[in-house]
Amino acid sequence: MPLADEMLNDGVVTGLVASMEAAAPGVAFGELRRVRLGGLGLRQRTDAVRDALLADLPGGYPELEDVVQRALADESFSGWMIWPVSEAASARALQDGGPEAFDAALDLLAALTPRLTAEFAIRPLLDADLDRALPKVLAWTSDPSEHVRRLASEGTRPLLPWARRVGAITARPGVTAPILDALHGDSSAYVRRSVANHLNDVSRARPEVAVAAAGRWLGDSGGKQTQQLVRHGLRTLIKQGDPGALALLGFGPPDGITFEGPLLSAPSVSIGDELGFTGTLRNTGDSPANLVVDYVVHHRKANGTTTPKVFKLTTRVLDPGAELLLDRTHSFRVITTRVYHPGPHALEIQVNGTSLGKADFELLT
Repeated sequence: MPLADEMLNDGVVTGLVASMEAAAPGVAFGELRRVRLGGLGLRQRTDAVRDALLADLPGGYPELEDVVQRALADESFSGWMIWPVSEAASARALQDGGPEAFDAALDLLAALTPRLTAEFAIRPLLDADLDRALPKVLAWTSDPSEHVRRLASEGTRPLLPWARRVGAITARPGVTAPILDALHGDSSAYVRRSVANHLNDVSRARPEVAVAAAGRWLGDSGGKQTQQLVRHGLRTLIKQGDPGALALLGFGPPDGITFEGPLLSAPSVSIGDELGFTGTLRNTGDSPANLVVDYVVHHRKANGTTTPKVFKLTTRVLDPGAELLLDRTHSFRVITTRVYHPGPHALEIQVNGTSLGKADFELLT
């Protein structure tokens, strides 16, 4: 991830001043010239440049849009300077408060997004009136530009990184389904990846909505691209062992699969050390079994309860009568993303989302 100063810095602001002066030669852009970004985070930098631009271009939304549209005639008006400009457009449109400005701002964001992205600037508009915005966003799914089509998916993601949450979207997880339905077979991998990430966002709040959408797409086209998109879009559910998600990908209930174990290398392990475990899977059925094998560590929390964390072991086709030996160690080394709490823990083997064996152990200081 680039640093904030590598994305939006004083040099970018100088370029923005040049673009704005060329588009509005009668404006001094004194506030933009006075912006200093040192020591600020990316969001603070964006806000500072946005606010300076709004101060330099007082008036209503049409006046601001007129300047931005003229700036778009210059190809050098692109890159990170676009982010605060797009934010200024949505802010001024909402300040105006009229439906004309609202609709015009959406059109302007579609024009700006190929120069960087407008996925962040669209969020305040969606938050203000999702039902008014959605028909236009849905129309973008057939736009000739892959950037505009991606904006339809990426801008409406429930959990878009770096972005504000849109309450109406998080409260209605299926509301963006028509957008994803329209784009899941897009010719652009750039767009399809956005659809997959959007689907993954949906899956975190409403797994059944995500699984239903993926099922529709696989039913329409079971091609390789669709299968890849679904696998990526359901990655969180797959890791969690969600039966519906696994079934869509051909990993049904593990009928005929038996498991001996898990056998732990020791009844306890100290923080910083490793715990080994083994076990044997057998296919006692009459046909090959598609298996996703995971192990789950049930970590003790500070309040004494436990929380599961799923780790991948293997994906395998196990023929009738065949065995699969599991042999793995799990590290309890100290990492920044997890706090270990000594006390009772457990390790569980999960096959196609179904628990086949569990063993308790003690985590020591």
